[in-house]
Amino acid sequence: MAGVSGQAGGQVRAGQREGLRGFNMIETAQAPFGSPAAAASFRAAAATGANAAALVPFLWQPNGGDPAIVLGDALPVERLAAGIAQAREAGLQAVIKPHVWVPGGWAGLVAMEREADWTQWFAAYRRAILLLAGLAASAGAAEFVIGTELRGTVHRPEWREVIGGVRQVFSGPLTYVAQGADEVERVPFWDVLDAVGASLYPVLGRARDRSGWRGAMRDEIERVRRVAEQAGRPVWIGEIGLRSAGDATLRPWESAEERAAPVDLTLQAEVIGEWLELLEAANPAAVLVWRWFSDPEGGGPEDTDFTVQRKPAADRIAARWRRSGTTPPP
Repeated sequence: MAGVSGQAGGQVRAGQREGLRGFNMIETAQAPFGSPAAAASFRAAAATGANAAALVPFLWQPNGGDPAIVLGDALPVERLAAGIAQAREAGLQAVIKPHVWVPGGWAGLVAMEREADWTQWFAAYRRAILLLAGLAASAGAAEFVIGTELRGTVHRPEWREVIGGVRQVFSGPLTYVAQGADEVERVPFWDVLDAVGASLYPVLGRARDRSGWRGAMRDEIERVRRVAEQAGRPVWIGEIGLRSAGDATLRPWESAEERAAPVDLTLQAEVIGEWLELLEAANPAAVLVWRWFSDPEGGGPEDTDFTVQRKPAADRIAARWRRSGTTPPP
């Protein structure tokens, strides 16, 4: 991957370096980026053997069909810049990975009914993304994600204009993170990006059916790999993860807010361990676990959500990543 010119000939080269491995880093009110607490959390993430952190700013819109999308104010650009600096100080390459927040829903609900609304939505989205890309460039981020799980939008031709605009301000590699293999297979603009990106949350089956998990994982990875091979791009995994909760393998995307469940730290650690083992064989350009908080006290043995901090999952990750080679400079 190169990403300066936006032409296929130079874009895959950077994929030959050591792949990124790390966490989606979410800022919390208790430990804003730039604070000593956040610095400690970045260092703890790096101690697992991670070499990257994906910082997640949020765009917001009232509902999936409303074109009034704006850059959220929960993470101001100056604190995002501080987070990039702290990631680099901890020896981590910084990735900027914007998400769209839809109250009571998720980014996959974004879809307009009228052509005029599509025009308005993309104009606003492009402004926000260009602002973030410019910040990423000036603060020294290594890579930039142009969108995450916006499956209702990917058929639109405006994406090529968005990507072209980002290329003008950010010279590093670009990707888009599709929601699983189903969306990966429908994205028509991989040819102007530097990697085929995906978040992986397929149904895995019963909680102790390890062979079932592996079959579902292999199928998902293979489908993404085939698209990447056809596009002449590396695979870039923007999210893998699981709640530390009972029966989380039945609906791996489900949050703690959606279902109360007993703690199951072992299930989370085993599933993430399987993902890492199978993905290592696929040699992706990036693997980012969902998630890690800027609060160094995040997670813990009583938590039933996705955070891996202070749980056996973090130990399982560290056992694999610490033997994965040297960490590239930020």
